Amino acid sequence: MYRAQLRWQPIAILLVLALIWGANMAIIKLGARELPPLLMAALRSTVASACLYVWIKSKKISLFPSVNVLVHGIVVGLLFGCEFACIYVGLQHTLASRTYVLLYTTPFFVAVGAHFLLEDDRLNPWKAAGLASAFAGVVTLFMKDLGSFSLTTLPGDLMILVGGLLWASTTIYLKKYLVHRTIPLQTLFYQVFFSAPLLFLMSIAFEDQVVPSLSWVGAFSVFYQCIIVAFLSYLVWFELIHRYPVSLLHGFSFFTPVFGVFLSGALIMGEVITPSLLMALALVTLGMILVNRRPGTG
Repeated sequence: MYRAQLRWQPIAILLVLALIWGANMAIIKLGARELPPLLMAALRSTVASACLYVWIKSKKISLFPSVNVLVHGIVVGLLFGCEFACIYVGLQHTLASRTYVLLYTTPFFVAVGAHFLLEDDRLNPWKAAGLASAFAGVVTLFMKDLGSFSLTTLPGDLMILVGGLLWASTTIYLKKYLVHRTIPLQTLFYQVFFSAPLLFLMSIAFEDQVVPSLSWVGAFSVFYQCIIVAFLSYLVWFELIHRYPVSLLHGFSFFTPVFGVFLSGALIMGEVITPSLLMALALVTLGMILVNRRPGTG
């Protein structure tokens, strides 16, 4: 049975992950000046797969304990690859600010899915209120850049929304079918290994394959995405998924866009910290206090 409330240790880890993933937004932008995004994603999955394979073999752990695990692993990898495809293609047809807002509907999908499909991970009024507050923080952060409704951006908006749904589906699926049969090293390997071929195919189909020589900035971007994000941070994330309710974990992902705007704007670009950024941080923090509130407390 899982804890209905996160203690300070997993919360601290989740905040560090949000910082890493928030910085990744800016680092992907830097890398995209030299490498196509889908190609970077394919490289990320490939390098992370190789690192995980070496680690798994060094521990003498079976890659696929059973045929059922293999099948579920393929499904998780394809879901992850399709999620990234929807986000990438959708981003070409809508605004980046709308992408952030629509993508971070994911914690709602996770909370509802977990309520009906997983044990000991129920949605309650406090959790719903907390998710709403955190989402309001994200909307506040990007409000001035959202633009107006347009049929031109509708296909892109829908793709991003589907991407968020696929992200939630991946988490729920592996929690339901793989967590009790595997360890985090294995589940992460399945996600990145089986997504790599799909991402390479999509890169060939949608992107220019002419790649110039990498500068040190481009090389650092690839290293950060492959090793820091896809290998190390995702492994920590999967360790948490194996231990705690996924609705609580995904709630803390609302900090990612807030930290991303802060790191890319205030620190990297030298921009002033805005009232909207502080308001967003306050709303997300309040939301997570509500989400993590112990059921039954007054």
